[in-house]
Amino acid sequence: MKKIFFLLLLLFSFEIIQAQDVLLSNNAEISVLTVGPGTELNDAFGHSGFRIKDTSRGLDVVYGYGEYDFDSPNFYLKFAQGKLNYLISKTEFNRFYQVYIYYNRSIKAQVLNLSQAEKQKLYDFLVNNYKPKNRRYLYEFFFDNCATKIKDVTNLAVNNTITFNKPKDFKDATFRTLIYGKVNKNSWGSFGIDLALGSVIDRQATPEEHMFLPENIYKFFEVATIGNGNKPLVKQNHLLYNRKKIIKSESFTTSPIFVFSLIGLFILFITFKDYKNNTRSNWIDVTLFITTGLLGVLILLLWFATDHTGTHQNYNLLWAFVLNIFVIGQLFKKTPSAWFVKYLKLLVILLCLLTLHWLIGVQVFSIALIPLLVALFIRYVFLIKYFNRS
Repeated sequence: MKKIFFLLLLLFSFEIIQAQDVLLSNNAEISVLTVGPGTELNDAFGHSGFRIKDTSRGLDVVYGYGEYDFDSPNFYLKFAQGKLNYLISKTEFNRFYQVYIYYNRSIKAQVLNLSQAEKQKLYDFLVNNYKPKNRRYLYEFFFDNCATKIKDVTNLAVNNTITFNKPKDFKDATFRTLIYGKVNKNSWGSFGIDLALGSVIDRQATPEEHMFLPENIYKFFEVATIGNGNKPLVKQNHLLYNRKKIIKSESFTTSPIFVFSLIGLFILFITFKDYKNNTRSNWIDVTLFITTGLLGVLILLLWFATDHTGTHQNYNLLWAFVLNIFVIGQLFKKTPSAWFVKYLKLLVILLCLLTLHWLIGVQVFSIALIPLLVALFIRYVFLIKYFNRS
């Protein structure tokens, strides 16, 4: 009987110790960490996390959102479909710090001006969110990412009483413009974004929607207030690591504009040669129709077959026209069907419509496409005249 009583007492004591471990002391600090951009596209926008520091409890950890779940079945398929669940992560601060120093990425900290009850509420939320049954969530780049989670969880801790004021340097911008602020327009990363993402990201973002970028979380938190508007959200801030300046050499000869300029000039050269010789190089027409048709299929799948919201209403389909892949047979005929000439005229009209969309701001397209679009326009006009002659 005494042994049973002793075991129960030990178990009860252990549970009390565990309970005490999750109770933050009065010395506890909760900070929002803002990590600067890296060198690759996937880390070009930075990162955000919560640092929970409580020396009295021997606690110094960082919680962050947006970690890949590589154990998820059909990882790449789900990623492409926009159905991949991401994870909340938990890392010892020293390890977190050393990793980002190694990659030379700046780290800034903002100590939140929270009451003891609010600190505990935020910490309890993160602990509960980190449990295996709660860790996964459906990531969305613009509206539910590593930065927006920081905003939402912080607001939850203070019962949604945060007022997000506009920073001094705030300027109205579209989602695409905000992306351009972090990615060079003449880069392959920017080209891929402009090709895959549609006109939905060319609408003006609300001030709060600017906070999908970690750097903007930092800026908005700096001037945010809690409650009646007199209490600042941030108590103090620290620069934990300042990125070392690196001279980054970018070769223009490998940039999208240069590559597509070469492709465009080559198409124009072949077209001029065909015009002078009154011939038609069928191989280049087949290549162009296959390429633009397959790209159109990809864009169409991203629009209708995935859950990515940013890929909707993508008017790159006006030049990467899906039907091109189905009319290739006409190119092998000496005298194509009469409707094919009308189809070529439609392709010219679509390119004109794309230009109009660009000019009036319906959708912004990659500047690297300009040489290719000009070459396509001239090639289509040449084909119309060639087939009309024959």
